[in-house]
Amino acid sequence: MDKEFEYYAILGVTSQATLEEIQTAFAALRLKIPKEKRNKAKNPAYARLANAYEVLSDPARRATYDSLLAETKSLEMVNLQVTASRDRIKVSDAEQVVYLLLDILPPTQETKQLPLNLSLVLDKSTSMQGSRLSHVKTAVELIVNKMAPVDTLSIVSFSDRAEVVVPAGKVENPTAVVGQLRGVQASGGTEIYQGLQAGVKELQKVDLAKHTNYLILLTDGHTYGDAAQCLELAQRTAKENIGISAFGLGTEWNDQFLDALVSPSGGQSNFVEQPGDIVQHLQKRIQGLGTIYAKNLQLKAALHRNVSIQYGFKLEPFAQPIAVDEEMLQLGNLEGRSPLAALLELKIAPSPAETRLNLNIEIIADIPGPQMHEQTFKDSHRLLVLSDVAQEMPPEKIVEAVRVMNMYRMNEKVWQEVEAGRLDVATTRMHHLSTRLLEAGETELAHQAQQEMEQISRAGTMSLAGRKKLKYGTRALIDKAQYKKKHD
Repeated sequence: MDKEFEYYAILGVTSQATLEEIQTAFAALRLKIPKEKRNKAKNPAYARLANAYEVLSDPARRATYDSLLAETKSLEMVNLQVTASRDRIKVSDAEQVVYLLLDILPPTQETKQLPLNLSLVLDKSTSMQGSRLSHVKTAVELIVNKMAPVDTLSIVSFSDRAEVVVPAGKVENPTAVVGQLRGVQASGGTEIYQGLQAGVKELQKVDLAKHTNYLILLTDGHTYGDAAQCLELAQRTAKENIGISAFGLGTEWNDQFLDALVSPSGGQSNFVEQPGDIVQHLQKRIQGLGTIYAKNLQLKAALHRNVSIQYGFKLEPFAQPIAVDEEMLQLGNLEGRSPLAALLELKIAPSPAETRLNLNIEIIADIPGPQMHEQTFKDSHRLLVLSDVAQEMPPEKIVEAVRVMNMYRMNEKVWQEVEAGRLDVATTRMHHLSTRLLEAGETELAHQAQQEMEQISRAGTMSLAGRKKLKYGTRALIDKAQYKKKHD
């Protein structure tokens, strides 16, 4: 904000100053100015002082000023950049597709961080016995030793009922926490709601507004009869500033359920194929939570009356599909030093005449450092509809993002065709995916696609292992593309 309008600074008071403090400050500063120079029209310095006092001493005007000040400060916290695959499209009686890449960058300056409030919810059902549970314990032990003194940790284990292994609190004695964790033994069935409910209750023991609140679920199986309760809990807790990420171990768990579970908070779901990989996955997820610059980022879906969002995918800080069937798209948190990047596929309604479409981008977020709630960041991208449009190549970063995203979508469409019983179509799509993967140099995934094509022809479905390897393997290509972009 221009210094001429920094009213609190002009009066030398804080934004929490009382009316009496404002009056006292103004009176003291006014006395320092000779009477003959107390003329707003002739003395700019006195005009600034008088204007500051007139605004801050009036409750209604002060409230308006505070709102503008908060918005200005928030713009310094987050930088929104918008890139389109095309800025011009042809006049047409048919629908057209345009891709929009959103890059939301953290501030260059260091900002105050909130302490982490973390709950680890661990599946201890019978199927977890052996190396799975052992590796989970090892991974959690490493996390325990990385918690900062100001952070809060809780650990919950569950099967067909939940047990609070470590109640919410500061990790003052890591050895004691690890000892409690080692006592967890595998037994019983899988009822995820029991674990989630217990984990949320532990998180709620602290002031949620003063923490970064996160629940991480590790499970290896389907939940029994309580999926709807789990999804309702995820919707409710997202509104309480609690994020959820979920990791599936092995091949028996329901990937569509975990995607739906993390969607309301913009969290991550991922596939841990081998027990030994648990440490890497968990450490990577915790690392991002250590530095949160903006929380609960949401994008308004109504960009323009002639434009609709058909598909959304988060590219950074991790690859994850975005649910686009709500009024607000949940993007999650702005973590670490990397941007939050999202790719949107837009459907443009038929445009039979030349016109201009202003795509109004509006992001809403909480800024934890200065405790600013529901701050708005806006940008407007102009899309021209013209009779004559020269051929242009889209920006390379959009071309690459669309290329790898479409391989993921192609695999998802195969599964949709299998579920619908259209096996010939599914087989053809899988053949195309295998070819694309080979062209991209992803020989292992291409071989898996070939195996699944044969599995569909032979058994009428995909294997559980193949389904997850291809889904999360093609999703990981997006992460790989983002890494390559950063290091080129």
